Amino acid sequence: MVGSNETGGESWRGRYYRLEEVQKHNNSQSTWIILHHRIYDVTKFLDEHPGGEEVLREQAGGDATENFEDVGHSTDARTMSESYIIGELHPDDRAKLQKPTETLITTVQSSSSSWSNWVIPAISAIIVALLYRSYMSE
Repeated sequence: MVGSNETGGESWRGRYYRLEEVQKHNNSQSTWIILHHRIYDVTKFLDEHPGGEEVLREQAGGDATENFEDVGHSTDARTMSESYIIGELHPDDRAKLQKPTETLITTVQSSSSSWSNWVIPAISAIIVALLYRSYMSE
């Protein structure tokens, strides 16, 4: 922990933790996560988490911001989470957080025009019709 400042209900303000220190708290005895550059000690919340403790343990010691936002937590959950804040990630370490790699879905560029999008199904339909007609005439 770097620095310290006690101010009312937000006693965590001014308390900075280095990323290396946060990363050490990745087990069931001490589970810390990072959300929006704030450090949360969720150790006591593991058994109470509606999604199960494994969800929090997977994110332990690292940045859980994207996963937290993807779930769409309620206002009550966000308010409750504030009671677990113990400090902030040191400004020098904020750039070290891994940005999630984007999964891009690419389409294959083809040189064929849109006519192939309807010709192949049309030919298939004609073949099926001819086979049906041949079968029915026997």
